Amino acid sequence: MTTSTFKTHLEANPEAELVFVLPNGKAIPAHAHITEVGRVEKRFLDCGGAHRGWVTTNLQAWVDRDVDHRLLAGKLARIIDLAAPLFGGEDPEVEIEHEDGVLSQYPVEDVQSVGRKLVVTLTAKHADCLAKDICLPTGVIEEESSCCSGSGCC
Repeated sequence: MTTSTFKTHLEANPEAELVFVLPNGKAIPAHAHITEVGRVEKRFLDCGGAHRGWVTTNLQAWVDRDVDHRLLAGKLARIIDLAAPLFGGEDPEVEIEHEDGVLSQYPVEDVQSVGRKLVVTLTAKHADCLAKDICLPTGVIEEESSCCSGSGCC
């Protein structure tokens, strides 16, 4: 979900409590603080030799002992507004960064207003080969071959 679409949901429900639902169905504790709004930019070379990159809006959800803290949707919208200069008019996808055993980033998949809450459904990120047309052999893949065997990539 783009930053502008996410912010539209927040602004439409300014008094709503935020509920961030992880891919496993559990929610990030309601007293989480959004401690950072960041522009994360990744530039890389894929295994097929193509230069690639992307930008995301990263919201870090941090949980501490302040269990009385509650972040309302309207306040998060204002925080995102303060970070607007980081993006120079770009409208990247939003990810929530959260630590639960390991630090992970979760793309925002959906936002729904449910009563007095704004439920933000997060999805998992997965690794992928971005140059399948170059790196993966056509036809049957033998067990002993790899992405790099004889394909000219890597």
